[in-house]
Amino acid sequence: METIEQTKTLSREQQITDWYKEVFPKVCGFVKKRGSDLEDARELFQEALVLYYEKHVTTGFLPEKVEAAYIMGIVKKLWLRKCSSENRMSSIEGIELVTAEENSVPLTQKLIKFLERTGSKCMDLLQSFYYEGLSMKEMSVRFGYCSERSVTVQKYKCLEKVRDEVKQRALGYEDFID
Repeated sequence: METIEQTKTLSREQQITDWYKEVFPKVCGFVKKRGSDLEDARELFQEALVLYYEKHVTTGFLPEKVEAAYIMGIVKKLWLRKCSSENRMSSIEGIELVTAEENSVPLTQKLIKFLERTGSKCMDLLQSFYYEGLSMKEMSVRFGYCSERSVTVQKYKCLEKVRDEVKQRALGYEDFID
């Protein structure tokens, strides 16, 4: 005889399985139309499920219409957020570096320390892109990634590590400028 908890767990697992069957193919199509891949679709879908489930558990929320449509709406919002953050990153990439003056050497060293904390692999990757000016294709060959997209994702993750470190230390842009 099943307990109430086992029944709830079973129905929860069944619900998630149903969402994977019904909603995940739609997420894949949505992401593919926008030039991305299966990995992005998985990440978005899983994050959407977690957000929906947390909201349901903490507040008892149930959408007025179909849950699948609501989850798809979360995916679309997550996609827009992801795209806007990537656009901000690409706009930064186009800025030319200004040569450091002698009095800003300590500031450069401070920045290098943050970069070193991300690890040697990240530091090498960022150096290849920003200082050597290598393309994503050249970097995929140099670092042994299977595609240019993999390099782009890794570069983004490295930059996020630096941002997180700066946030943890509560530093602002002003801390790097005289």
